[in-house]
Amino acid sequence: MSAARFTNVAPNTQMTPQAPLRHPALPVPARRSAAGLVLGAATVATALMAGVFFSFDVAVMPGLGRGDDRTFIGAMQNINVAIENPVFFLAFFGALVLTAVAAFQQRRLGRRAVFGWALASVVLYVVALLVTMGANIPLNDELAKAGDPAHIRDLAAVRDKFENTWIALNMMRTAACTVAVGCLSRALFLHGRGDAGTGSR
Repeated sequence: MSAARFTNVAPNTQMTPQAPLRHPALPVPARRSAAGLVLGAATVATALMAGVFFSFDVAVMPGLGRGDDRTFIGAMQNINVAIENPVFFLAFFGALVLTAVAAFQQRRLGRRAVFGWALASVVLYVVALLVTMGANIPLNDELAKAGDPAHIRDLAAVRDKFENTWIALNMMRTAACTVAVGCLSRALFLHGRGDAGTGSR
């Protein structure tokens, strides 16, 4: 066999491996679905807390305000004890945890707009937590230390020290949580949009 038959082969031809195909960085459907569920749960939990605070603003405190000093102090002491239950704590702390997880998931998915709204909700809810733990709870503790209303000498002074300040602080919590719900609702809306990518607003 003649060597001339092989002269058509280009001498410098080299077989190079093909570079792997790069696929667009699209979120995995399962991850998106899970992130949507967490975002929805965060919205519900935060809305529940906003509702709890709102009910104090429009019903509980106005109703107690119509009673005498002994009734007001005794009722608030009982409410502060009764509210410390697993269901309340599940919503109270769950709202923060779920919202933080939701923000983290959206960041991992590269959805900056959704992440921004979820992060704003985290900040607002932290404000509500700080008001609760730094002001409302200490007021509740002082009211509890006052003891049995039947044995308090100056009921009016104890009530005056507690009532108006607690109500104003609770309104702050209501406002922070309500705006947080709005932020989460916006995040949930953007998450549900098919085009809610990195640049969506």
